Parts: sequence; structure tokens; C-alpha cells
Amino acid sequence: MNSQLPKDALSDFAQRPIALSVDDNLRQAMLRCIDQRLTELPLPGDGDTLGRWQVLAKVAGMDLALLKLFEGHTDASAILEELGAGDLQAPGIWGVWAAEPPDAKVRIVERSPAGLRLQGRKAWCSGALQVDHALLTAWDEQDQPQLVAVKLDQPGVILSEQGWQAVGMAQTASVDVHFDYALAYPVGASGEYLSRPGFWQGGAGIAAAWYGAAQALAEHLRSSRGRSDPHADAHLGAVDAALYGAASSLRECAAWIDAYPFDNAQLAVQRVRAQVEAAVEAVLHHVGRALGAGPYCRNPHFARLIADLPVFIRQSHAERDLAGLGRLVAALPAGEWSL
Repeated sequence: MNSQLPKDALSDFAQRPIALSVDDNLRQAMLRCIDQRLTELPLPGDGDTLGRWQVLAKVAGMDLALLKLFEGHTDASAILEELGAGDLQAPGIWGVWAAEPPDAKVRIVERSPAGLRLQGRKAWCSGALQVDHALLTAWDEQDQPQLVAVKLDQPGVILSEQGWQAVGMAQTASVDVHFDYALAYPVGASGEYLSRPGFWQGGAGIAAAWYGAAQALAEHLRSSRGRSDPHADAHLGAVDAALYGAASSLRECAAWIDAYPFDNAQLAVQRVRAQVEAAVEAVLHHVGRALGAGPYCRNPHFARLIADLPVFIRQSHAERDLAGLGRLVAALPAGEWSL
């Protein structure tokens, strides 16, 4: 028998595209959240930041595709409020698209009393096939990022249905969106989206969502435990230690933000994101080894979370984020880690 496959014999099969799938139930679930006012969260830094994050964590623990819509919508509301543009808030689902890969830029090509006109392609537009409005970064005449609000149901907005090949987080459909002289409205001044205190505060809210999904997986492990087994006990103990440390860091970060709502939260947030990411990776490792294949294959809630979370956690930039944290810590005085 010839054990060598001819070169590229199965390459077409291996590279076969995954068809885009849009779950109408996801949009309906998000609209129910809005109708029931579940999206009306405390604003970051307004005295109950932890309460805001607790809701994000609970939604993440139910479904990460729903959380992606939920977090984007609530983030958009907070941004509009922070930048004094609450009058632009309109009914429907909102998203926030601020990814800036070098090969995809949206530019402001015209200004008039009626608004701005946009031209270009925006990549990584999470939930684009589900949302009604978006806040996105566009580049102004001085090549500075300007946040703008766009209604997606207009002729100048073309949603791509190609290129999204995710298995985990498949339902979020983070496709490209093309803007062809589309109408938009400025939100704040150029550069203000990145310089505002809420930019880093929102980044910690994402870490709370990572935590919520990991917590839900850990609850599957705890609830499945039958008779005492030393290996299962060891896995559960490791999961508890990881989640306890992450929860403590989230509570401390939320308290810091509420105490200093207008300060730069970058150091506090990068620390908590690193802490939570490490905890999530530990939970994924131990839960999978403890439970085996059963829930991966037979429990729909567990199967979705365990597939979605490794993709969702890649909102972290891994060692690049750790390097940024290291540069901040290197500038601190000695004794920063003292008890």
C-alpha cells in the first residue's frame, strides 16, 4: 500500500470554505434584552462598575455570540454618553467597530452640514449582519482617527458575506463592511475615542466577559462531579484557584476605576486582562481534561462555550499585550508589588 499521498491531493478538500450561517434567534435574543431594558447598565466609572461587569459576565456565561452583540451595544451607549452625543442614540442594535488593520481603512471624504461621507473598507465588523447602527473609527483629513455613527440600512453601506471562516464564534459573523459615500455623523473630536478614560475602562469590561464564560464552564465541572475522585478534585481545585484570583483582580480594578473615573486606567486594565486571560486558559485546560468528550459532544451549552471561548479570548493580543504591560511596570518605582 502506498502510504504517501500525492502532493496537494486533498488540498482542495482541506481548504473547502465554511458557509456563513446567520442565526435569526441571536438577533431576536438581543432585541429581547433591549426591550426588557437589560442593556441599561451602570456607566463605567460612575460608582457601580462592578455591577456593569457582573451583567456582562452573566450574559457571557449564557452565550458568547449574544455577549458580543450585548457588549457592543452597551459599549456604544456608554461611548455616546461619555462623548456628549447621546442625541445620536437611535432604536435598534448598535455595534462598535474600531479594528484598524493596515489593509482596511475608512476615510472621511466630505464634510457638510448634513454630516460626513465615508469611503473605504472596515474589517472585523462584529455582528455586522445583525446590528442596525455602528460606531466606527474613520480617518480624517489630518490622518487622525475620528469616531462616527452610521446607520447601516443605507445604499452606501455594503455588507460582505465572504471571508468569515470561524467555527468558534461563528454566529457573530465579523465580516468586512464597505462604505461607498455613506452618510455618517461625528462623535466627539478627532482622537477623542482613544484618549477618553472610557477606552481602557471598556477594555476591562471585555475581561469580565472572558471571566463569565470561564466561570460557566467551571460550573459544568463542579455540577458534574459525582463520587470523590482525586484527579477530578485536583482539576476542580486548580479551576477554583484560577477563578478566585481573576475575580479578585476584577473587583479591585472596578473599585479603582470608580475611585479614579477620569484617570488613565491603562495599567490597572492591562494587569486585570493579563490575570483573567491566564485564568481562562487554565480553566479551558482543566475542564477539558476533567470532563472528557461527553459534554463537548452532547451538551449544547457547554459545546458552544468551549468552542467560542478560545476564539473570543483572542481579543487579547497575548505577548504583545504583556510586553506593553511590562513597559508600564518597568517605569514604576520599586516596591510596587509589596503587600
